[in-house]
Amino acid sequence: MSPAAKNPPVVAADVDQLAARARALASGRSRTILGITGPPGAGKSTLAEQLCTLFGSSAALVPMDGFHLAERELRRLGIDRRKGAPQTFDGYGYRALLHRLRAATEPVVYAPEFRRDLEEPIAGAIPVPRDIPLVVTEGNYLLLDDEPWRDIRHLLDEVWYVELDDAIRVSRLIERHMRFGRDRRAAEAWVRCNDEENAALVRGTRERADLVVVAR
Repeated sequence: MSPAAKNPPVVAADVDQLAARARALASGRSRTILGITGPPGAGKSTLAEQLCTLFGSSAALVPMDGFHLAERELRRLGIDRRKGAPQTFDGYGYRALLHRLRAATEPVVYAPEFRRDLEEPIAGAIPVPRDIPLVVTEGNYLLLDDEPWRDIRHLLDEVWYVELDDAIRVSRLIERHMRFGRDRRAAEAWVRCNDEENAALVRGTRERADLVVVAR
């Protein structure tokens, strides 16, 4: 839970070196929570998954995306066209989960996951036993300085910001949307009108990170 950085150091995305940093961060602690953030399509999920694979049973991955509001609720609120924006998540629920993970007093904490094939969150899908020393959580808004997100920064031991060349990042986002059912025109429109608005908001949080990881 280090103070916010103003000029965070910048490193290349070397998974072995980053794993060594995470290992040092987690040494001697009963529970460490590492946050990984960055704009949509930058590679947050990939890095988090790679780290957890290296740590094996000593780490658990808890994505923020599990706190997406359900499609039915997004439609009721009239914000389904802004899916992925801060207001389309249960930020208070995510913050409460991080408090439980930080306390590590329960035998097991169950976290939700987001299923892209269903475009819906699934409750109770990720078990985090009390003896897991490292929890990695990733999502867009870990460093956002608005309620309820601003308190999340203080629940994380470090936050790494992942950035990627915008042309590559946007291309990957379009391909992702096409894999999950949109045609190219619709995918490009969604990225331009929705994902890139969210990306601009996330870029404004970069200076609050402990480390900037340049992906490729």
